[in-house]
Amino acid sequence: MEVTEDIKYIGVNDHDIDLFEGQFEVPLGMAYNSYVIKDSKIAVMDSVDRRFGDKWLENLKGEIGEAKVDFLVVQHMEPDHSANIARFAAEYPEAKIVASMPAFGMMKNYFGTDYADRRIVIKEGDTLDLGRHVLSFVAAPMVHWPEVMVTYDTADKVLFSADGFGKFGANDVKDPEGWDCEARRYYFGIVGKFGANVQALLKKASALDIRTICPLHGPVLSTPEEISHVLKQYGTWSSYGVESDGVCVAYTSVYGHTKEAVEKFVEILKSKGCPKVAVADLARDDTYETIEDAFRYGRLVLATTTYNTGVFPFMREFLDHLVARQFQNRKVGFIENGSWAPMAAKGMKAKLEGLKDISFCANTVTIKGSATEANIAQMQALADEILA
Repeated sequence: MEVTEDIKYIGVNDHDIDLFEGQFEVPLGMAYNSYVIKDSKIAVMDSVDRRFGDKWLENLKGEIGEAKVDFLVVQHMEPDHSANIARFAAEYPEAKIVASMPAFGMMKNYFGTDYADRRIVIKEGDTLDLGRHVLSFVAAPMVHWPEVMVTYDTADKVLFSADGFGKFGANDVKDPEGWDCEARRYYFGIVGKFGANVQALLKKASALDIRTICPLHGPVLSTPEEISHVLKQYGTWSSYGVESDGVCVAYTSVYGHTKEAVEKFVEILKSKGCPKVAVADLARDDTYETIEDAFRYGRLVLATTTYNTGVFPFMREFLDHLVARQFQNRKVGFIENGSWAPMAAKGMKAKLEGLKDISFCANTVTIKGSATEANIAQMQALADEILA
């Protein structure tokens, strides 16, 4: 794939993976992106997952033939991008390894060497001259590891964005939902905790004339409309802003009574004109889809049973995910169930009350077994409050 006349795609697509990073379902596979810049000097931008070393080197040689490589630029040391550094170093012994100082420390940990005899240590503002192309380096710590540098090509106005602006899915599969859905799940699953760091990178990016974005996962973004859109989305996501008008309802249910209550509550929300209700069974639905929806919408209703005088395990785990990602700037309501001593709402609120700009609904639905007419009245009041 041609990115520009001088920049070529040499990445790979993974259709064998079941869980990315050991936890994220990726039904459309995964792309590990790498690029080569062909100029007076040749630079390769990042490596790929270790299982695809042969294919990656084959792709590289398909673009440059027997030419020598002058530089391997390592923007991010996560193994799905760095695993073939040692193999590359052996294949191209004259090439310099270009990375931040923290990245070389990680290379020592992974490969037993920090390439002291052939390394170029880069920091914010440094440049690398390839001929027509001059690469300018921008620090992006904790987007989403501390060693990350992104790279701007001043000639073709290309931003090599490391894990920023990536998405789940292989590049040779058309995503029927477009870019946003799997990019959002990717962002909040992987980068969501580090919103302030992403905001800092966006501020730096705003000073650049970006005509193409080359991420380490997902498609190359190359039209003004695409670039404007993804920058806008990242601005909303990283500031914990509300993207869409609606309510996320996340629940657990043991014997079906809480599920029935949720179904009634959803019916009430819709009857009151709620434009979108995203409902998730935390025991069965993809956790990270639900995390995505919790951040997408400005309102969240949590419904669960009391369990061992506390919160049901799947709900407790979900709340831990929200806390870990600095969930904030949202309105939250509760539906609890408990056959003799409902305590789930208290436990859920305790998990979230230390977070920033969370407002809790005064109305709580408290069920003891099956929902009654009095509980339905409570649901009406909670629906009015959550939608207000």
